[in-house]
Amino acid sequence: MSAPHQDEMDDAPELLDADDALEEIEDIEGDVAMDSDDEEPVEINLHNDSIAYFDAHKDSVFAIAQHPTQPTLIATGGSEGEGDDAPGKGYVFDTSPVVGRPVLPPSYNADPNASQQKSVELQSLFTIDGHTDSINTLAFTLPRGEFLVSGGLDGRMRVYQLAVDARNKASFTFVGEASEVPEINWLAPCPVPPTSQTGVANAIALGASDGSVWVYSIDPSDEAEPLTIVQSYFLHTESCTAGAWSPDGKFLATVSEDSSLQVWDVWGEAAAKGLTNENGQTVVSLNGNDQRFAVEGGLYSVAIDPKTSFVAVGGAGGAIKIVGLPRLGVDSQSASSKQSKSKAKGGDAGGSQGGAILADLHTQGDGIETLSFSPTNPLLAAGSVDGSIVIYDTSRRFAVRRHIKEAHDEFSVVKVEFVQGLGDGWLLTSCGMDGVVRRWDVRGAAGGSTESMAKEWKGHRGDGEGGGVLGFVQGSTGERIVTAGDDGVVLVFEA
Repeated sequence: MSAPHQDEMDDAPELLDADDALEEIEDIEGDVAMDSDDEEPVEINLHNDSIAYFDAHKDSVFAIAQHPTQPTLIATGGSEGEGDDAPGKGYVFDTSPVVGRPVLPPSYNADPNASQQKSVELQSLFTIDGHTDSINTLAFTLPRGEFLVSGGLDGRMRVYQLAVDARNKASFTFVGEASEVPEINWLAPCPVPPTSQTGVANAIALGASDGSVWVYSIDPSDEAEPLTIVQSYFLHTESCTAGAWSPDGKFLATVSEDSSLQVWDVWGEAAAKGLTNENGQTVVSLNGNDQRFAVEGGLYSVAIDPKTSFVAVGGAGGAIKIVGLPRLGVDSQSASSKQSKSKAKGGDAGGSQGGAILADLHTQGDGIETLSFSPTNPLLAAGSVDGSIVIYDTSRRFAVRRHIKEAHDEFSVVKVEFVQGLGDGWLLTSCGMDGVVRRWDVRGAAGGSTESMAKEWKGHRGDGEGGGVLGFVQGSTGERIVTAGDDGVVLVFEA
């Protein structure tokens, strides 16, 4: 039984007097909106420059690769969801069915009222599976792209053989798997120059979270062991964050969170000429114990110049180090003699100065995430977490040619890459966590503004984490750019 209720009159509403009820209140300010805790609606401006898209991924697209001889063949990789136990998954699709948009504006069409061409949805040709964690790196082997290789946070490297039938339709067959490391951070196929007599086809390197570096050769004709370990290295003491081959495929440069740089003599050519260090494995071995090379916070990017004269490494705090590489065309005695007489002079330096620190650059204010050398000009591009891009002139003691401070506003620059076959080596493509892809023309006098931007492409969500562009491929011509989006979408843009 409930407790006795108080007098009902205590709860009755207080009534107005009759005179008060008849009093008229003037409306001086007009209707006033009621206070609300809700924020004002934000207008979202959707802008999509893409000519095609692929949206089968269920979460971020972490990896993207392009076939070296059939550039319309694209592979992408990510995970199947946001959960920690979500498996990794990737796809291969073909962009060749996509028709480019007309160069002239719609007003020049035969039918000016015709609707604008819509972005085309692409379909998967093949599904990359077998990973229990995210696929975060992909690569086609060189020189002909005979194999597709996937690397995951589950430590697995899986290899698929590509076959193309008479109708030019691609198919993939699983070859084998290697699982020697906790997590794979990156994959890098070994280059094979067209004129090379010693190049090794279908070799691939990987860097792991435990600091180890592995090089495999792929040969499916050996059914018992289609994946052969060529080399394995264990000099890094922390995660191996990036790796790059020299253009001639003879050296492999790797960097680590322990701030070390190792340039490996993978095929033993330097050792045969007496040019390796005491460990017999490297031609360059530097770490933070050398105060001239120390980078507090680790190294995260690496690139070797087109002439294999020097290696550039980028790390925390905007630090960039330029280190000379030995020439394999000279023996150890002549190299030692020349090194004592030579000086660091940018693009002309480093040929015989294996391990010499040629330059210590510090223009940007935050970590250097990406580095790229121009294929034909003495230029080095560096992209930073602070959103800026710097172009260095390697022929003028690495002087700053251009500092684009707001290349991607305040958002991190994820990747920079010079276009190989367009613009005579002056065109640079970049992407960032702002969700935008931009192309820069870096010729002409030095400047700090964004006036050098030739074009930009939008379509990803942007605004940082969850909407940025995590990578792109642009082939040898740069005529089409395909992006990997943190928003789970792959977009195709036309230059």
